[in-house]
Amino acid sequence: MHILKFGGSSLATPERIKLVAKTIQKHLENDTVVSVFSAFGGVTNDLLLMAELAEKEDDSYKAILAKNEKRHFEAVKELIPVTAQSAILSKVKNQFNRLETLYEGVFLLNELSDKTKHVISGFGEILSSLIISEYFKSLKVDSLWVDSRDLIVCKNVNEKVQVNYTKTNFNLTEFFKKNKSELFIVPGFVAKNDLGVPSTLGRGGSDFTAAIIAGALEVDQVLIYTDVNGMFTANPNLVPQAYALKNISYEEAMELSHFGAKVLYPPTLQPLLDKNIEIYIKNTFEPDNPGTLISKSSERNFRWVTGITHIDSIKLLNIEGSGMVGIPGFSKRFFEILFQENINVVLITQASSEHSICIAVKDDEAEKAKEALDEAFEVEIGYKKIKPVEIEDNVSIIALVGDRMKSHHGLSGKMFSALGNNNINIRAIAQGSSERNISAVISKKDVVKALNTLHEQFFEVPSKELNLFITGVGNVGGKLLDQLKKQEQYLLDKLRLKVRVLGLSNSRKMLFDEDGIDLQNWEGNLAQAETADKQKFFDKVKELNLRNSIFVDNTASPDISGWYKDYLANSISVVTCNKIACADAFENYQNLQNLTREYGASFLYETNVGAGLPIIDTLQNLVASGDRITKIQAVLSGSLNFVFNNYDGSEPFYKVVETAMKEGFTEPDPKIDLSGVDVARKILILARESGLQLELEDIERDDFLSQKSLNSESNEKFFELLKQDEAEFKKMYQNAENNKSELKYVAQLEDGKAKVGLQEVGAQHPFANLSGSDNIVLFFTERYPEQPLIVKGAGAGAEVTASGIFADIIRIGKK
Repeated sequence: MHILKFGGSSLATPERIKLVAKTIQKHLENDTVVSVFSAFGGVTNDLLLMAELAEKEDDSYKAILAKNEKRHFEAVKELIPVTAQSAILSKVKNQFNRLETLYEGVFLLNELSDKTKHVISGFGEILSSLIISEYFKSLKVDSLWVDSRDLIVCKNVNEKVQVNYTKTNFNLTEFFKKNKSELFIVPGFVAKNDLGVPSTLGRGGSDFTAAIIAGALEVDQVLIYTDVNGMFTANPNLVPQAYALKNISYEEAMELSHFGAKVLYPPTLQPLLDKNIEIYIKNTFEPDNPGTLISKSSERNFRWVTGITHIDSIKLLNIEGSGMVGIPGFSKRFFEILFQENINVVLITQASSEHSICIAVKDDEAEKAKEALDEAFEVEIGYKKIKPVEIEDNVSIIALVGDRMKSHHGLSGKMFSALGNNNINIRAIAQGSSERNISAVISKKDVVKALNTLHEQFFEVPSKELNLFITGVGNVGGKLLDQLKKQEQYLLDKLRLKVRVLGLSNSRKMLFDEDGIDLQNWEGNLAQAETADKQKFFDKVKELNLRNSIFVDNTASPDISGWYKDYLANSISVVTCNKIACADAFENYQNLQNLTREYGASFLYETNVGAGLPIIDTLQNLVASGDRITKIQAVLSGSLNFVFNNYDGSEPFYKVVETAMKEGFTEPDPKIDLSGVDVARKILILARESGLQLELEDIERDDFLSQKSLNSESNEKFFELLKQDEAEFKKMYQNAENNKSELKYVAQLEDGKAKVGLQEVGAQHPFANLSGSDNIVLFFTERYPEQPLIVKGAGAGAEVTASGIFADIIRIGKK
């Protein structure tokens, strides 16, 4: 005998019912079938909604009732030949007449009892099974409709179902001995109590109906047909990478279903467990898919964790106080009160100091629990021995489940480390001695991030997803996007990094795509996007709340750098080539460093000095290893080096500067480079990384430009003044030429003081013969006192700056 169950989503339309019929007919080729049916998709929700409306004397329930009646009539007309419709239409109408009478009673009395609610909520299964039974008769299948209310005996206490298995098993075995048919059609969910009053098996109880029948008849297996390919490693609606499990144990299935896996109703396993009856979770719409087998053993040798699941509709209750410490029987009183109020405890945790007890309950039972506990402990609260019960809402439980977790060390450490690295705060933890389940209470807003983080940690091919939000898509930003597109597959294949760009912004427009922006067509899409707004951009990044989020700043804007603290304080890493933040007041610089430590985010700015050169990284490693910096000498401006390498008096100075601008070696405002402010910021950053507390105004600057040009208000005016000062530039060049030297704009840090300025360097100096836009840094330290550690290479240009930003992003990925 085959026991099948079909859920509401499988019966949502006549077309789906026809598909179900084909699946049943295939099973009929081999054996007798008992098929249990849920209500048509969405009907039970409507039935309960109508009851609640009627209780409130809201007659809008009538329109919903009429809609549902029409839906069932249309199903009859679609499924059953006209000549055979009369009898079933009469049965359906009779059921709706009874429903109408019940709702009128609720409406007039302004009261909805539990008994009435159970009666009303069971009509959906009766209606669907009656129609489907008639449909099979029209297909010439020998079928018999079975009223499960005459066979299954149970009682309900506050939605908690207790089946009388002695009576139920007797009724079922006797019925199937006396009745013979090719196909038995059974309404799920419905039952009666010992007094013969209609009752139900709880929401999702059609699974339970099938399991009760299977247990009584002691069949080999039960097939639960739903709209997915089995039980998944996580909710596929929240975790796109989740996949169906081939085989899990009863205990694992019980844990997963208890903690929110809606594919299986938790009590379903009770009648099957002791008799080793297997359950298959299969997809109605892909009947050949193997689905998930639930059996005594999961028979898996490669996975420590079976699944990740969560419960949303909960609240935390916390009671604490010195009056609890060392008092025998306090916990007994606490839980006895909850028992008397029929309140189910979902999670329990108690400090070893006995100073507090924290529990999780269903959110609609939290206030009731608080009132009962506060009343019971009124005396202790009055004497301030304990505090009144506190309720914390907007929380959820996430859980790792797996039979083999107890055999593997460090799983809880990996779990909490992964959550902590993404700034997911844990409010409470529970783990049984069986170690089959590790549960944690977190903020509801972090659930999706937590599930994806843990799934990535425990189930996916060792890889890491980085979610980028990039502002500034001009010279440098455009090159960065090109590099990301080009290296996308390499990063995944070689470094196991999946890098996605989810947000883009320039000064005019901003674009978001939660599935990842198409880097092939980003320019056109950005041009059509919404107006840029820094606050909205930040709010969107925060709202998405994705793991491994990185804000990338490719601008030179002080306004953008002012937002770093907000991103870091929300555990969103920052990668930037913008020097303003690190060269700001030392207090602000220090605050950013503190935020990175406090919130576990990365703040990387390697491109602040030397573009793609590992200058800051080298310095940080020297300091971290215990070396002490005694002196730094450097040529840190690729733009100034380019200018003085190419200026020989044959072409006007301003022309060389224009070329540097066109090549992308200078900032959009070239005064920033030529004034030495940019170099001053760079040596300031190196000074701070060395451990000094300097401010920008502490940097001594020897200007080679006239004050007029430095104070010019536009690039046009600036270049006009450079033309006027051409004689001075020729004179500087000629003096250096006469001294057989080169002009270099040098930054120096020594004895706690820093200065920048134009210098003549001889042919033997390490700074001589620097080509193009090259930078060079000499680190003199206690370990390198005479021969400095030298970092040298291209220090300007969009390509190398973009590659430096890229490298910082990869550094976060490898963290």
